[in-house]
This record gives sequence, structure tokens and C-alpha cells, in this order.
Amino acid sequence: MPPEIAHSLPPYMQVLNHLRDRIVSGRLAEGDTVPSERQLAADWGISRATAAKVLKELRHENLVTPKQGAGTVVTSRATLHHSPAERFQAAETTGRIYPRGHYAKILSADIQAAPERVALALGLEEGADVIRRQRVTFGEDDTPVSSSTSWFAAELGERVPQLLRTERIVGGTPKAIEEHAGWSWQDGQDLVGARVATDEEAELLGITERPAALLVGYNSLFDAEGTVIEYGEYITHGDRYTCYAYKRPRD
Repeated sequence: MPPEIAHSLPPYMQVLNHLRDRIVSGRLAEGDTVPSERQLAADWGISRATAAKVLKELRHENLVTPKQGAGTVVTSRATLHHSPAERFQAAETTGRIYPRGHYAKILSADIQAAPERVALALGLEEGADVIRRQRVTFGEDDTPVSSSTSWFAAELGERVPQLLRTERIVGGTPKAIEEHAGWSWQDGQDLVGARVATDEEAELLGITERPAALLVGYNSLFDAEGTVIEYGEYITHGDRYTCYAYKRPRD
């Protein structure tokens, strides 16, 4: 079934959001060809000028690039960091946490005493037992892209034993918690900042030139009552970026 233009957003934004989502989620992978101006105009029933505007904006966001003899191709993997929000949403729509060609290695999965910041995030007492899972994500060329650590209340380990295993959880931790503990996330929040990498962080990401800037994020998943199910911290190379799309509220 061909795509259809709704009337709640301008046609340009609808087509742009559709293509951006396919690229960020990994459904369009590095090197894949995106539809041409002519094809976009035919598929969506928009003008060639509108289609050209869409492709121009994708180029501006460093998600695609013109390639002689191939048209416009996806070229985001070297610069795009996939945030927890994007991974969780991709898991809901595609069943995959990571884009094609990306994979994660779980470095540790154990129970520790909660540091103050983690206890505050999870609504626990400082020093309470919590589950800590640390992973490194690798790109298509097997180089480290990011490192992240997730924290959970310790009692989840009894109902979701996968959280305490150094094995990748297919579909992600939120899916496993929902399936085995009946605890579902409804909302999420990401806080993003920047700072200089420590020696340990630089080594983890394969950074050789020092000092080096990091993109740093803190994310929380909430259930319907506002209780935090999972709290996470992540780092990635400072020259990467995260894409967020939003729209003005309408009555």
C-alpha cells in the first residue's frame, strides 16, 4: 500500500519524518539508496520541489549523501549515535534494538550497592542492592561506538534472571521486564550533555587522542505511575550526534 499524506502536519514534514525514522531505526542501512525526488513525488503525491526539500534536509542532517551512479544513499553510521529513546522505539516497531551491522557486548551483569545518583534515580536508599549491566556497542567496522550502563532494582533479578547474565537480551531489557515481570514502560526521559573523557572511558571507546570530548546521556524509563523501571547512563564519541524530531503542540 503506498504511503498517504495526512493533514495534521505539512507534507514536507511527514515525508521527512518517515525517511528519518527509517534511517535512525536501521530499516534503511548504511549504503542503502533512498527514493529519488521523482519517486518521492510519485509515492507521496507531492511536488518535485517538496521532494527536493526533503532530501536537502536529510543531507543537512548528515543522514544521506549523493553518490554518483547510485542516487542518494544513507551515510549516517559514522556520525549518528542511537540514543536509548531510539533503541527502545526501534525495538517496539522492528523487534531489533540495534540497526543492522551494529551489535553489543555485555561486559558485566551483577548486583552492586547503589551509588547516590542511581539510588535517587530509582527511588531507593543509597547503598541498596541494584543490578548493574554494562555494555559496549560496536559499529559495522567492529569499532566501539558507545558504552552504556543500565541499573535496576535488585528484586527484578528473581523474575528476570536474564538481567544478571552477560548475554545480550534479544528485544532489549524493557521487553524482558515486561514479559517476565509484567512491568511495562510508558514514558522515557533523556538528559544529554558533554564532558571530557576519563582515561578508562577513552580506552573503552578506542579513543587515542587526548583530551577527548564525550557526548554523555542519562535516561530513565517510567511506568504509568511514574516509577522508574530502568535508569541508564551512556557515553559516545564527541563528534557524534543524536537526532530528535518534535512538533509544535496543536489544539
